[in-house]
Amino acid sequence: MKQFIILVVCALGVSQADVSHLSSTPEPHAPASPYVFSYQAGRTPGHVDRQHTEVSDGSGVIRGAFSYVDPRNEVRTVQYVADEHGFHPQLSHQLEDSAAVKAAKQRHLAAYNRIAQEHANHTPGQAALSAAPRGSAAVIHATQKHLNAFDRIAAEHAAIGAQQEAQRLALAAQSEHSDIDNGQYHP
Repeated sequence: MKQFIILVVCALGVSQADVSHLSSTPEPHAPASPYVFSYQAGRTPGHVDRQHTEVSDGSGVIRGAFSYVDPRNEVRTVQYVADEHGFHPQLSHQLEDSAAVKAAKQRHLAAYNRIAQEHANHTPGQAALSAAPRGSAAVIHATQKHLNAFDRIAAEHAAIGAQQEAQRLALAAQSEHSDIDNGQYHP
């Protein structure tokens, strides 16, 4: 009897399941419905350390806020609006840079100002010249090997071109009727 009741409950659940996503013809989208939701949660019973609230008026504009407790035990809140132009958050607090981030920003700003000054003067600084990449022995050897092969092939092509030009001129000189002019046959 228990198995029959479970089977009937499962059959009823399947018979009422939403299968609209299996349809091959797309249905027109109905306008968005207004909604409101909110929740609160915590890591321990009775303690709330995060919450979220969201409201939609049905026109496609969503307004909401969420809060959480950060590692420093400070409550951080973000209010937002989401519309056809995107997600627009507004923080309740200013983010502070750590000491490492502050130092990195100062190094970056100093390097940026140095490079901007060098570019304004159109003279690269000594640091820029010394930082230029240099070829290793293997790169220098491969470059020289490539240049030698290029010079050899260029000389071979020049010789072939000179040989073909000589043949063309010889053929033109042998022609009784001078029908060949500048490599072109003219009947």
